[in-house]
Amino acid sequence: MIDVAVVVISSKICSGEAEDRGKESLCQYLQDHALHLVSYEVVQDDREVIRKRLVSLCEERDLGVIFTVGGTGVRPTDWAPEATRDVIEKEIPGIGEAMRAESLKKMRTAMLSRGTAGIRGKTLVVNLPGSPKGVIDNLATLLPILDHTVEKIAGASSEKK
Repeated sequence: MIDVAVVVISSKICSGEAEDRGKESLCQYLQDHALHLVSYEVVQDDREVIRKRLVSLCEERDLGVIFTVGGTGVRPTDWAPEATRDVIEKEIPGIGEAMRAESLKKMRTAMLSRGTAGIRGKTLVVNLPGSPKGVIDNLATLLPILDHTVEKIAGASSEKK
């Protein structure tokens, strides 16, 4: 089972101006797919706040994956990809490309998503969009390669047994 943290990026949810409409479905999806949620939190739409939280999670916990939710679009406050790039040591652009390609089959505005993914230490960091449906759709794209990716990042050998 992979230990997972979720960081929702939303100043409105953080301040209480908006409710977290996607929390229940995301938590259920993770549980249904044998992903162990060890942390779920909301942070402000601020590049430095996001960066600090990602670094802290990578250093304080033995996580397989951190999913950021929101902040991947083109609004002036959308900083998730930049904050992620500030933190990661290796980028995996194919993850963002695959999620966008699948999402484009359903929604034209998916081309505006700038989400990416990368590795810090032994943790995979993946940017997901802010819409609850988009989160689940993107996770469905990622799930078939998630175990393999986390194993490789942790240093698993490629040898067949």
